[in-house]
Amino acid sequence: MDKIVHQVIIKYLERSHQGQQKYGTTLDRNDLLMRDWMQHLQEELMDASLYLEKLMTVIDSLESKSDSESKPNSTIQ
Repeated sequence: MDKIVHQVIIKYLERSHQGQQKYGTTLDRNDLLMRDWMQHLQEELMDASLYLEKLMTVIDSLESKSDSESKPNSTIQ
């Protein structure tokens, strides 16, 4: 098995265990409507977009800093 695939599988198993401990149930539950599942997904995707925006902001900041450090300062004579 591919090493990366194996690592992801391990993470899924760990996450499943944590979810069972935290919520006392699994995704096999039948007490939610399809609309509830979609609401959960929407909330997770909204969180993901916030994490992505944060990372993009950090990268932009690092790139700006790198660009300013690599350009000669034209005001110094």
